Amino acid sequence: MLFQVIVSGFVIGCVYGLIALGYSLIYKASGLMNFAQGDVLTLGCFLGYTFYTLLGLPYWLSLIITAAIAFFFGMGEERFIIRKLQNKNVLTVYVVLATISIQYILQNSIQAIWGPNMLSYPRVFPWNNVTIFGVNIQTESVFCIIMSFILMMLLQVFMNHTKFGTAMRASALDAKAAKACGINPSFATGVTWGIAAALAATAGILLGPIYGVFIMLGQTIGRKGFAAAIMGGYGNVIGAIVGGVLLGLIETMSAAYWSSTYKDMIAYGLLLIFLYVKPTGIFNEKALNR
Repeated sequence: MLFQVIVSGFVIGCVYGLIALGYSLIYKASGLMNFAQGDVLTLGCFLGYTFYTLLGLPYWLSLIITAAIAFFFGMGEERFIIRKLQNKNVLTVYVVLATISIQYILQNSIQAIWGPNMLSYPRVFPWNNVTIFGVNIQTESVFCIIMSFILMMLLQVFMNHTKFGTAMRASALDAKAAKACGINPSFATGVTWGIAAALAATAGILLGPIYGVFIMLGQTIGRKGFAAAIMGGYGNVIGAIVGGVLLGLIETMSAAYWSSTYKDMIAYGLLLIFLYVKPTGIFNEKALNR
């Protein structure tokens, strides 16, 4: 029982971590919060369902296509909405409100295209479960954990050990200095938003076979991902991962050993404790001065 609960906590925690990574990347790149992240997860879930179930494409190909569509959606969101507002020198809060507008537009668009009913993925793998330490675990759950950690490690390598990743970090730290060095900060910021959207959509297609496909899937997960980013240290990549897994484990264990009715209260209560006791998060990430 305990091991199954831990695995379930890791599954949802890894998804929180992917969403938190998106929040952290966007904050590092532009000092903003994108509250549409959770609904991009929902979009990825529905797109994955369409490619895999309705069109019959292989699951891995559906995952790649979904992530690519989300990447360009994120870039377009930054290029045609966020940047336009910033060029008008509006208050930052107005830009954040624009992302909330995008959130509701996505929700209603998804409902208009796919309908309000919950949809179910067929099995992704030919074998239903794998046995770990004598406990049967759903294969899709194990795959979700493995893929999440692979994506997190690849992002770390990309951001810290590639020229473009270095350019993205330089643009986030000082756009004017980066531009003086021949870097295009606007393009780097757009790519960052695209990567954040691709991570959210990938989380959606990984989660769909486990939880099903429904309109409000990303709303709760998006908020929890935001909480995970704050707990880990808002803007810290490693902190996003740690915060997501920590939140997922605490939430799942409280639901299993106390009551699922109060798991949200515990999750957000934990967030309040972090905000009050350690607002810089586990990894002591300081707020950016912009």
